Amino acid sequence: MSWMQSPTWACATFKAGALIFGCTVALCFLIRDLMFYVIGGITVSIIAFVFTIKFLCELAARVVSFLQNDDPGRRGDRSIYDYVRGNYLDPRSCNVSWDWKDPQEVGQTMSFRVQLFYKNGQPFPAHRPVGLRVNITHIELALDIPVTQEVLQEPESNVVKVTFTVRKAGRYEVAVKLGGLNVAYSPYYKIFQPGTVVPSKTKIAYHFSTLVLVYGQQHTLQIEPRDEYGNPTSNSTSLIDEVNYSVHVHSLGTVDDDSLEEYYSKSVTSNKQLCQVLLKITLRKKGCFRARISYNDLPISNGEFDIIVLSENEKNCVEKNVSTPGISIYFEAYLYGTGNYSNYSNSSWQLPASALMAPQSRPSMGDEEDEHDSPVEDQPEKVKKPKKVYCYISPKQLSVKEFYLKIIPWRLFTFRVCPGTKFTYYGPDPVHKYLTLVVDDGIQPPVELSCKDRNIMAATFIRFLHKNIGGSETFQDKVSFFQRELRHIHSKRPRTKTCLKITRHCILDSSLKSTRNFSVSDWSKNFEVVFQDEEALDWGGPRREWFELVCKTLFDTTNQLFTRFSDDNQGLVHPNAERPVHLRLKMYEFAGRVVGKCLYESALGGAYKQMVRARFTRSFLAQIIGLRMNYKYFETDDQEFYKMKVCVILNNDVSEMDLVFAEEKYSKSGQLEKVVELISGGAQIAVNNENKMHYLNLLAQYRLASQVRDEVEHFLKGLNELVPENLLAIFDENELELLLCGTGDIDVQDFKAHAVVVGGSWHFREKVMKWFWAVVSSFTQEELARLLQFTTGSSQLPPGGFSTLCPSFQIIAAPTHSTLPTAHTCFNQLCLPTYDSYEELHKMLKLAISEGSEGFGML
Repeated sequence: MSWMQSPTWACATFKAGALIFGCTVALCFLIRDLMFYVIGGITVSIIAFVFTIKFLCELAARVVSFLQNDDPGRRGDRSIYDYVRGNYLDPRSCNVSWDWKDPQEVGQTMSFRVQLFYKNGQPFPAHRPVGLRVNITHIELALDIPVTQEVLQEPESNVVKVTFTVRKAGRYEVAVKLGGLNVAYSPYYKIFQPGTVVPSKTKIAYHFSTLVLVYGQQHTLQIEPRDEYGNPTSNSTSLIDEVNYSVHVHSLGTVDDDSLEEYYSKSVTSNKQLCQVLLKITLRKKGCFRARISYNDLPISNGEFDIIVLSENEKNCVEKNVSTPGISIYFEAYLYGTGNYSNYSNSSWQLPASALMAPQSRPSMGDEEDEHDSPVEDQPEKVKKPKKVYCYISPKQLSVKEFYLKIIPWRLFTFRVCPGTKFTYYGPDPVHKYLTLVVDDGIQPPVELSCKDRNIMAATFIRFLHKNIGGSETFQDKVSFFQRELRHIHSKRPRTKTCLKITRHCILDSSLKSTRNFSVSDWSKNFEVVFQDEEALDWGGPRREWFELVCKTLFDTTNQLFTRFSDDNQGLVHPNAERPVHLRLKMYEFAGRVVGKCLYESALGGAYKQMVRARFTRSFLAQIIGLRMNYKYFETDDQEFYKMKVCVILNNDVSEMDLVFAEEKYSKSGQLEKVVELISGGAQIAVNNENKMHYLNLLAQYRLASQVRDEVEHFLKGLNELVPENLLAIFDENELELLLCGTGDIDVQDFKAHAVVVGGSWHFREKVMKWFWAVVSSFTQEELARLLQFTTGSSQLPPGGFSTLCPSFQIIAAPTHSTLPTAHTCFNQLCLPTYDSYEELHKMLKLAISEGSEGFGML
């Protein structure tokens, strides 16, 4: 028996097999379990990865939709694969193309195009909401330019057209964004250059209406070339402008009116830093001349002026007169006539109509109290033969006197040394052969004088005038001089703080009570305003609020200190001739002091600047600076009276109207109260076609001035305590309004909020009106004023802005297409046709307001 057959071996073999089998089974189970866990883990990981990707895609879809202001209803149209494949709008994939080449001039309608693309480069339909934002800003001025966006109408177009207009030259930043992200290489930077020289905008700096020059000496005029929008133009510094600027000079007071080219010379250079053209002229003939400066044969804005050319000795005499004003400066002269010159046969003596329509000025009360003043009304219309007189000139006035028995002075006429007093120069008189001079201030009859030393006398007057107004007749220069002189006048008065305790609900009474014992020195102090029951430190806010509230209360017609002639004159206020008896004249003094305080605070500048929150009638402004009334003031102040009576008299034969030089005054119930004679015995003097102009002027003097003489005098008493009348007299009534009330900036947002749109189709309301407001937003203040004047008949708004226009500003959809806008000024209506593009509306509206604003509208 072998060992393999033994029981022991068999048992061992069985055990080994069982062990191997068991290990194999165990290994199989182990592998099964391991495979189950591995496969399960991989499956779970794949599922988790898929769900994570889906969540991130959905989150990205929601973020992009939110940033792009997309329609929520469209979110369900997107799938995960749109973002995986780049099928979404991408700012970096979009392009911007420009429709012009740099640099471009201002004033043109500019446009550029934004092309929208998906991330994968496919065009994105621009009609879908995309949240495109375009901001164009002048970098130096921080001025935002309004824009319009228009999707081009081609099928599936991916182009948005952006249109805008700039008026100020300089460097602009153009930021184009989608959902807050910059498009392509945004922001872009573009330069817009000034336009070409526009003569009507070009002016002489430090301008004088009359120059006093010396024979043979060179004089330099500083010309500031400007484009249509007031930008300094670099084109003016090129050499070609030497031939573009021309000077024409002719003599005054001679029959021969030919040019004197052989007696003067000119040269033109440029100052590139100041952007000025320096025009140097030299005259080699003594006398009085009229000069005109032109650019391309068109006169510049203030380029016409008189020139008095003196010899060296005459110039020294004038300088001596001006430097020693305490000494009596007088000139012997002959008085030839007043008012009417039509009887003279010498052609050089014929006065043009314009000579009788010069600006006006307040007559001086004179320096000498012991002299006999003859009233203007008693002067004869024409002196029959020349009378020897003496012309005395001081820094304040020109007096024409005669002496009875060679010892008793009798003052015939007095003219203030101010811009309102105008000189007109003529040739020799027929008797003494002296050069003649007509002096006209618009109040007294024009006075004609002949004088051996006429040019010295006129030059002395002009030099005093130049000193009085600060050396220039331009408005801004006069304002600077006015404020500098006003600061100097009050410089010796302490600028300490003084407290005003004001009750808000009775602002006027409490203000009167707080200031009733104030001296001029107190009014010059810095007001610290405390409103009762209000705890606040006055760092300027309460003081500014007090000025605004007290002006609003004083000049509100409900308080009856001031009134309006009618409800349709855009809020112009005038002293109330029928004020209640409880309103004392002291109230007008207080009003005058408040206005004077505003002028003084503005002269200090900075945070102290205060504007008068009121709009006065032109006739009241004229009386503040001393002008006499004429019938033309009715046109702006009392339009109804102007249309119903003044125009009827002006345009018709009055011989059958039974008018006399008297005015009937009626009560509120319509009962005749009294008859006021405009002149002595006027009730028996008939108005005819020859004297109707005189009648209308007397009527204006009575209705606009005489009825409120006491009120105006007390107002001026308060005003002149702080602001001397000689400083106010350097302005005309239009300039005075700007000085008092500022430029009257027109707020486009206020305009848009209160304008009423009437009628119109969907295209008109959704397209045309959107273009209209974009065009209006691009307008300068001058153009906005022209639009306001074109529509309402006035370039100024009432104190409350557009909300107080009555009736409201209306924009009517006109039944025409692509024609000029029209207006009905009586109803404040702008009739706006429909247009096909922004450019067309911009062109037509600008043409209408520039060509049709004269005469208040086109209908």
